[in-house]
Amino acid sequence: MTAPVTMYGIPNCDTIKKARAWLVEHDVTFIFHDYRKDGLDRALLDELIDRVGWEVLLNRAGTTFCKLPEEDRAELDRERATALMLAQPGMIKRPVLVAGGMTEVGFKPDRYAALFG
Repeated sequence: MTAPVTMYGIPNCDTIKKARAWLVEHDVTFIFHDYRKDGLDRALLDELIDRVGWEVLLNRAGTTFCKLPEEDRAELDRERATALMLAQPGMIKRPVLVAGGMTEVGFKPDRYAALFG
């Protein structure tokens, strides 16, 4: 894959650590974008949502989402989900890997191998 690879996430996440290690081990050059340090603006989040859909991007199984009051979790649509993810980027599934037109959410070694093998 020749397109620049960017991984989005937060560095202390175990899944991010595994995905980063996989990329390093397989000599895949990438840029890491830390939502907390490098920021997450509406334009970037909209681009990611346009690529994969807010339903894929929002981590409903994560602790951050599960701790929300029921009224914040109910009747979600793109606008409400976007507001939640902007307010708390920890609600975004990790990692999000972008290379050219390809976007991969989550980490599965066999999937990465298919993409970069």
